Amino acid sequence: MTDPAPRLTVIGTGYLGATHAICMAVLGFDVLGVDVDPGKIERLNAGEVPFFEPGLPELLAKALDSGRLRFGTDAEEAGEFGDVHFVCVGTPQRQGSHAADLSHVDGSVEALARHLRRPSLVVGKSTVPVGTAARLTELVRRTAPAGEDVQLAWNPEFLREGHAVEDTLRPDRLVFGVASAWAEERLRSVFAPVIERGTPVVVTDLPTAELVKVAANSFLATKISYINAMAEVCEATGADVTVLATALGHDDRIGGRFLRPGLGFGGGCLPKDIRAFTHRAEELGVGQAVAFLREVDGINQRRRARTVDLVRELTGGELAGVRVTALGAAFKPDSDDIRDAPALDVARTLHRAGARVTVVDPAAAENARRACPELEYGTDAIAGAAGADVVLLLTEWSQFREIDPRAMGAVVARRRVVDGRHALDPVAWRAAGWEYRALGRP
Repeated sequence: MTDPAPRLTVIGTGYLGATHAICMAVLGFDVLGVDVDPGKIERLNAGEVPFFEPGLPELLAKALDSGRLRFGTDAEEAGEFGDVHFVCVGTPQRQGSHAADLSHVDGSVEALARHLRRPSLVVGKSTVPVGTAARLTELVRRTAPAGEDVQLAWNPEFLREGHAVEDTLRPDRLVFGVASAWAEERLRSVFAPVIERGTPVVVTDLPTAELVKVAANSFLATKISYINAMAEVCEATGADVTVLATALGHDDRIGGRFLRPGLGFGGGCLPKDIRAFTHRAEELGVGQAVAFLREVDGINQRRRARTVDLVRELTGGELAGVRVTALGAAFKPDSDDIRDAPALDVARTLHRAGARVTVVDPAAAENARRACPELEYGTDAIAGAAGADVVLLLTEWSQFREIDPRAMGAVVARRRVVDGRHALDPVAWRAAGWEYRALGRP
């Protein structure tokens, strides 16, 4: 007789938690999602995903209809219901510091642990500084009525916004940070449908599992900032960074992925993760080992200022009164996430310099409007560009890539475009009479 499938709780129903809860229910598990925000819970129970993620609303409807998924606010109910508890709460950058704010992680684990009265597994998925799992293990043992019968594991997430469903159901790897064979068996049981599809599993200790996510994000951030550093050199020498990136990408030791020059990275992960990693390394006495990440961060920030400079160069040095249409607000396409979004940062900087900025984004406009009510907003790229002195591509949505430069040229005041993402065809835009500029291009 086989053991029944474990029942799962997911603590925190933000981007990571809601996606994980929905996908695990679709895979056949009974899942309870828990959050302290009643409004978020109400929306999820009503079948509404509170953020933009392609494919997720359809899966939420399917999971709710199956009866395998529900959402609530009660930590005691979670403790009684679940066999395996996934902690998916946020770890934002601490106010006034580069360190991670672990208050949500600590609070949710402690609240859950008070109601763990039988053997169960608490699994961290949040991105945390190395050493957090060891500290939380002691917290759980002190707090849980079941004591040492409650174990803690770490299972870092590798979701890409806009591809979160695929990355949950068909990840390129699973990492299990465990302290016992029992914890590994529990995780293998939970992820059996994913493992059966051939997904590689890396089983390791807790600190290594904690490091995997921040090490991966730091590597990606370094690669992005490297090609953007080369863009700075190209601007000084008259070279073309896009051709340089293509040539480098043909080297299989380097590869072309994430070797795309442009405005740089943003969002709720890479910027704060590399800063928290640097802070934690300094606490551990190995800050010199990752000191280069400070320059990675610095290069990334300089791209935003340089994009503003390109607009200023096109307008003869004066921004006051210049009408700018900014295409994009989200930090990446297929997302409504504006956290540390380079696009919105550039739009705000132009506004502060006196420009009249109209922002167009197919998913993030409302989030941007709440954060930056001083900007103007449009619903359509062509209409939003009416009378513009400069058009500025900041987020490479497919509908922006496919804009007809002649159609847009018919409505603007001046045909001047800054391609902040190297997403437009400069030949086509110049042929349509546009003055085209891009970072790292002559």
